[in-house]
Amino acid sequence: MGLASSGTRLQGKVALISGGARGMGEAQARAMVAQGASVVCGDVLDHEGRAVADDLGPAATYVHLDVTDRGDWARAVATAVDLYGHLDVLVNNAGIVNFGTLEDYTQDQWDAILAVNVTGAFNGISIALHALRAGAPSSIINISSIAGLKGYSGLIGYTTSKFALRGLTKAVALELAGDGVRCNSVHPGVVDTPMIAGAQVDQRLVAMHRIGTPQEIADLVVFLASDESSFSTGSEFVADGGEMAGLAPDAMSSDALVSLEMQV
Repeated sequence: MGLASSGTRLQGKVALISGGARGMGEAQARAMVAQGASVVCGDVLDHEGRAVADDLGPAATYVHLDVTDRGDWARAVATAVDLYGHLDVLVNNAGIVNFGTLEDYTQDQWDAILAVNVTGAFNGISIALHALRAGAPSSIINISSIAGLKGYSGLIGYTTSKFALRGLTKAVALELAGDGVRCNSVHPGVVDTPMIAGAQVDQRLVAMHRIGTPQEIADLVVFLASDESSFSTGSEFVADGGEMAGLAPDAMSSDALVSLEMQV
């Protein structure tokens, strides 16, 4: 993981991050602390989460947070307010992925992924709402995916959940703008996290021909947490190496390009 740049862009801000024990959540916690924020890292991976908070020092603390448990959310929000005085950034980063075609995808898989990826974010927003209003100007950042912008075969539940999180973002943004609470979604492409460990990821059709790093997504999250993004709400912020832009021209043979042009 790359080193977070230090500064004061988030000086005085207090953030609660779900899924903060590793991967993108850990990178977000480190980047925010480096920019002057205090951070509460929530996760179900207690050993890893405590290690991250211990490494970050007094500006960070760890809480056990199962995002499907509203009691866990209430305790996490209370921890942020009790320890650091207020809460003005919520990052709904926790998420899971599962696989299957329509023919073999199970009800249990469907229920599990919606419970974490969608209801988990709703739980966080609704329970943190009072604190976020009190700490305004505040920022809610929902980590969606480019699977919230286009469909993927074999990822029925994941794609549905990430589109739903994008819709939740817009509804929340409209409702809370008058309270000084912004809400935006982040849409990463493939990022080097434990979620894709062992997977063979072909990026030849993507403009940058590589996967992203957690730090690259964390840098975008810092921007959305900061007052630099004060005029942005209800928007999608994409960091995907160019995947949503289309097919990388150097990834296709000249014969394939001629064939494609003839079909258009």
